[in-house]
Amino acid sequence: MNAKKMLIVDDEAPMRDVLNRYFTRRGYLVRSAENALQALDILKEDRCQVMLLDLNMPGMNGLELCRKIRRAFPIACIFAITGQSSLFELADCREAGFDDYFTKPFDLNQMSNAVEYAFGRLDRWKKKQPVLSQQPGPEEPDLND
Repeated sequence: MNAKKMLIVDDEAPMRDVLNRYFTRRGYLVRSAENALQALDILKEDRCQVMLLDLNMPGMNGLELCRKIRRAFPIACIFAITGQSSLFELADCREAGFDDYFTKPFDLNQMSNAVEYAFGRLDRWKKKQPVLSQQPGPEEPDLND
């Protein structure tokens, strides 16, 4: 069985740490980044199937990051997290490629259920479409413009 790898991207260290600890305790392999550029570097070396992206970050925001990731990893499950929901509309998130949207403070159990469902969905897709298991590996994603 493949490891359940996930990526958490948030510019607030306390939020990253809480999510990292929470999901690590539940058996996930968690990578974390404080900004979009670090996240892109991680994804060049390690393929994460599920991602939690903060929307409001300095430099490249979560919408732009999601668009880049979605081009390189079309079946990844990507969730938006934000403390300022008025800055980003749900329609903008859907257009960018997010699968779901969580507003801080969020219910960790609800988020955990969404993450588990995402991994289950990815497993089902891979069983039905074996070619999905052959997506580009960590050395192959094109995360550049």
